[in-house]
Amino acid sequence: MPLLPPALLWTVGVIGAIALVKFIRREHRRVNEELDQARMATVANEAERAQHPTLRRDPRTGVYRP
Repeated sequence: MPLLPPALLWTVGVIGAIALVKFIRREHRRVNEELDQARMATVANEAERAQHPTLRRDPRTGVYRP
């Protein structure tokens, strides 16, 4: 079996590298979209939590009250 010419090996390597970069870029965007959605959900939860009173400890009795 004859060896492949170096130009063909380079071409296959470049095509493989381009495919790998595209895959990594697509995954990077997908993961960032998921993280952005999670951040937006957290911001929405914080806004909802701000509407409810928080519990505070009474220093005399040690009981937590709104």
